[in-house]
Amino acid sequence: MLKRERLQRILEKVNNEGLITVQEIIAELDVSDMTVRRDLDELEKNGKLIRVHGGAQSISQNSFYERSNTEKLTKQINEKKEIAAVAATLINDGETIFLGPGTTIECLARELRQRKLRIITNSLPVFNILKDSQSVDLILLGGEYRDITGAFVGSFANNYVKSLKFSKSFISANAIYKDRVATYSESEGELLNIVLNNSIQKILLVDYTKFGRYDFYVFYKTNYFDYLITDSNISQENQKIYNQYTEIIIPKNTMK
Repeated sequence: MLKRERLQRILEKVNNEGLITVQEIIAELDVSDMTVRRDLDELEKNGKLIRVHGGAQSISQNSFYERSNTEKLTKQINEKKEIAAVAATLINDGETIFLGPGTTIECLARELRQRKLRIITNSLPVFNILKDSQSVDLILLGGEYRDITGAFVGSFANNYVKSLKFSKSFISANAIYKDRVATYSESEGELLNIVLNNSIQKILLVDYTKFGRYDFYVFYKTNYFDYLITDSNISQENQKIYNQYTEIIIPKNTMK
């Protein structure tokens, strides 16, 4: 295949799908890893796409910026409460669980203030919600503080969490596109990847607006999660698509 044709095929694929991985291109075009990476670098240099970790993203889809925790507090409030109420029913007293950053997870934390649990978190807002609980054994990870999300990240947090094990972890995300779960910050994504790999059960909490979207750092695969909990506004089309990857739970414990 000529280079010009190869570049055109890659560009068509990224514009059609929004986000593609190096491995997908290798499989489709039957070329080497090095060739794909050179092609992606050239296309980015020419302003045709955006390189992201492990692949590339369409410029036309790159309309996202990182919203602050304060901004997110006013978005999809009822949906987040629905998700949190369902997630709380999956937790048994006495468990050791991890709660990640994000306003959906903060709603879950409010549901757990009277529960007998050990909770580890890297989220300062989650910690503040639970710190006065008389029944929760609470641990806040230290590290580099990201004020925009209220999360502690970096090598200190990563090294500490590597030695921990969790019965369940509850994680949110900015975007899900097919089998990819993404967030804006690479440092937050790296920590969440370690947490999920050290968890017996992995549970993703996202509202209906996160499906079919893209963000900078893909930190996990959708099919690696045991459950995906979302709200009742999820479309039937997205239920059908994402049921191929994991088990979806929506309010009233209705499986779709």
